Amino acid sequence: MANKSASANKNIASKKPAQKAPVKTTLPTKKAKKSLARPSKIFVLDTSVILYDHSAINHFEDNDVAIPITVLEELDNFKKGNDSLNFEAREFIRFLDRVSGEYTLDDWIPIPGKNKGRFKVVMHEKASRDAEKVFGERKADHRILNAAVRMQDENPKRQVILLSKDVNLRLKCKSMQLKAADYETGKIKNLDTLYTGRTILEKVKPSIIDEMYAKGFVARELVLKQKPFANHYFILKNEKNSILACYNAGSDTLERVNKTSAHNIKPRNSEQAFALHAVLNPAVSLVTIQGVAGTGKTLLALAAALEQKSNFRQIYLARPIIPLSNKDIGFLPGDIKSKINPYMEPLWDNLKFIQNQWKETDKEFQKITDMVNQEKLLVTPLAYIRGRSLSNIMFIIDEAQNLTPLEVKTIITRAGEGTKIVFTGDIHQIDTPYLDAQSNGLSYLIDRIQNNPMYAHITLEKGERSELANLANDLL
Repeated sequence: MANKSASANKNIASKKPAQKAPVKTTLPTKKAKKSLARPSKIFVLDTSVILYDHSAINHFEDNDVAIPITVLEELDNFKKGNDSLNFEAREFIRFLDRVSGEYTLDDWIPIPGKNKGRFKVVMHEKASRDAEKVFGERKADHRILNAAVRMQDENPKRQVILLSKDVNLRLKCKSMQLKAADYETGKIKNLDTLYTGRTILEKVKPSIIDEMYAKGFVARELVLKQKPFANHYFILKNEKNSILACYNAGSDTLERVNKTSAHNIKPRNSEQAFALHAVLNPAVSLVTIQGVAGTGKTLLALAAALEQKSNFRQIYLARPIIPLSNKDIGFLPGDIKSKINPYMEPLWDNLKFIQNQWKETDKEFQKITDMVNQEKLLVTPLAYIRGRSLSNIMFIIDEAQNLTPLEVKTIITRAGEGTKIVFTGDIHQIDTPYLDAQSNGLSYLIDRIQNNPMYAHITLEKGERSELANLANDLL
């Protein structure tokens, strides 16, 4: 959004403000007034944008930003707590307090930085059109709409755009003949081109596949002219044979990937073999596994973690809590354990499935029980991890599509020496308001960090839960 505005207003923005005389003060001339003209766009921010990215105000280049007073009132309700929304609200409020200085908030205040615009808080919401009368209800969204209308009334020659992650608010805004748009910073432009982590190569020479079976690797230039991304996976095929391979950027070779099992969990297809290989690879510290329900994302990650339990001090298995109707879990009855257990049950189900690969009398069965009792394996809400430094930990984050890009960054920056992090999720199954397949943290991570030797990704497409589950995924 900001890039488009910069090019559209090049002629205006390039003009320098008139220089003031060092001593003598005079009224600005017509020429000076013209040179002080602001860029053509004013962006009005909804609360949802700030809760998604507290630094959003810095991403509009030389355009101006307006913040309805209702937004500050809503942020005040979010400032207490340990969730990411609370953090975003606090950081934005601190930013306003620090930058405003001796200004009043209804002044146009310069945004810090080179070639930045200005911001102000819209204190008055009376406008030529009243959204509360139009929609017949007094609510915060409608007061924000009124603030946007007022900005348009006060600046008839400038383009006013309401930015919101709330689709319904954008539709209401457009119905009142105002422009509205989504906040697109950090958003994936085209999901069809999102990195999948694997490629199928047809008509590979039989001699190359034979050499890989014999030696375990082949030189990359025998198969590919250009270097692929680090830790990219391949299926090499010809009419008679096929083999699985992974690109080792350090040695510039394609290495054979075996369909090895982990804690008695055997891969049922090539994608699952790649996922296990990525999590088991000691050279890789960050893994993402993306796929629809039933592809085995969490099960494979947990099985591979248990296979490496001696390499890590603890195994953490966490997921964000997305309560019903997005109400805080404090509304639920019972103590904290009874509140969070329903949200953790899918993780326990995967652990029980792995444990049941053995009889209760087997040592491996008892070892898993002991790990849980001794807290060597922890199943916990993601909010409990915030602020901790994680050293020598295998950390699996399930349902990562319900995290914002900032939350994903925060988790990764907690990693200490010897820690490995695995994110799993389905980018098309979003349970969090104001996130979608293009703006969630998992999509953002896959798009931004590819081609790093410390990172591996695989997209799982084939469901293996049951034929019935596959039928539902395909036809319903």
